[in-house]
Amino acid sequence: MKTLYIDCAMGCAGDMLTAALLELHPDRDGFINRMNEALGGKAVLSAKPDSKCGIMGTHVTVLINGDEEGEPVRHHHHHTSVAEIMDFIDTVPLADEVKRNAKAVYSLIAEAESKVHGKPIENIHFHEVGSLDALADVLSVCELMHELAPEKILASPVNAGSGFVKCAHGVLPVPTPATELILCGVPIYSGQIKSELCTPTGAALLKHFVSDFVPRPVLTVERVGYGTGKKNFETANVVRVLLGYADNEKEQIIELACNLDDMTPEELGFAMEELFRLGALDVYFTDIGMKKSRPGVMLTCMCREAQRDEMLRCIFKHTTTIGVREYTCGRYSLSRSIETVQTQYGAVRVKNAEGYGVKRSKAEYDDLARLARENNTALAEIKKQIKK
Repeated sequence: MKTLYIDCAMGCAGDMLTAALLELHPDRDGFINRMNEALGGKAVLSAKPDSKCGIMGTHVTVLINGDEEGEPVRHHHHHTSVAEIMDFIDTVPLADEVKRNAKAVYSLIAEAESKVHGKPIENIHFHEVGSLDALADVLSVCELMHELAPEKILASPVNAGSGFVKCAHGVLPVPTPATELILCGVPIYSGQIKSELCTPTGAALLKHFVSDFVPRPVLTVERVGYGTGKKNFETANVVRVLLGYADNEKEQIIELACNLDDMTPEELGFAMEELFRLGALDVYFTDIGMKKSRPGVMLTCMCREAQRDEMLRCIFKHTTTIGVREYTCGRYSLSRSIETVQTQYGAVRVKNAEGYGVKRSKAEYDDLARLARENNTALAEIKKQIKK
């Protein structure tokens, strides 16, 4: 099973995780160019080699109007509402899965900020996490996860740092209240370093993508990436990521199911969209017959074990069910990867799957559709270019 392991011995920040994952990508320059194009000039990413305690890695910076953003929450008062962030994500020309993941990450942050400040989510205005550089980090990580396509994502327990940090609301303990709430249910600790090592953005990315927080597993490593931070400590300030294959090819997932006979198609569709937005592996409906000969549907949601509680809350919130069944399943899957193929019409991402003696490839529909519209041609014509 293709597995990504994130070493959080020095915490996790959005820019450091972006840089570490970028080191795993086979076409780093191409990725940076695509992300800058997707961001439409509102933010400009760049990456350069960097060294921490003699370890070479990559440092990612984001330029806003030609200037590098430092610590947004501490150096400026860029306020952005949750609705504005979600609207911007909708406009970005990236795959639907990427946009769903980005929205789910910001939902985690918004919920934490809402609880900390005692305000409804719609009244929350972000400081650090709402600025354009943080948004660029979130979208970049979500796109990198999509293109690297790990089947399982694991991480170490998280070093949150210690001491105090000065922010827009005053001097706060480390981890900050928002980070603490986001990481509920995640094993964290405070080491000797007096600094904020895990930011709200980094915490939300870990909470959304990581299925389990465990010591480093047995892994046949193929690629290693180091993302460096801005600060210097006696310990190398890096996030390390490992991409390889675990010996166990069977993944354990959770299947949640409930029967419904009193919801409209629009309501059912909305429930499905919300579950996908939160990161469900799959959601589908099955036609069934219910009591008193009433036709109905069975909602099935597949998710990882760490996502179970969040999915249950969503099902109870957005459906009329009063009970949900749970099944534990073993899932076997092919190893997946994504490559970019150049055609005369433009670049197309192709999903490759391999294992158990078979190989399959499928072009990314969003790329095909975009190029077909831009070039006023048929999808089939672009597919022919890919096969050449």
